[in-house]
Amino acid sequence: MQKISSSTELMDAIVKMNKENSVCSFFIPGKGTFTVVLQEEDTSLIASDVKSDPELKQMISESRLAYTRGKFQTTAELIKSLSPEDFKDEQK
Repeated sequence: MQKISSSTELMDAIVKMNKENSVCSFFIPGKGTFTVVLQEEDTSLIASDVKSDPELKQMISESRLAYTRGKFQTTAELIKSLSPEDFKDEQK
């Protein structure tokens, strides 16, 4: 899991996502831990990936459950909610 220190780093991590690198977990100080899953257009590919990866299957199931319970935030909402204070070094 990577520590994100700025909104630029967050966008860089999202931009680097692709079919082989489709899950990104990161920690934002002051906000918490997040997991972003890139959704492919071809659902048959997703189904085969989920079938072959139990962790991905669990992550997607948990994500769907949270979504149905209204516990979600769009990427735009997340980025708008960030402030410079969220990225201050906690190691001091």
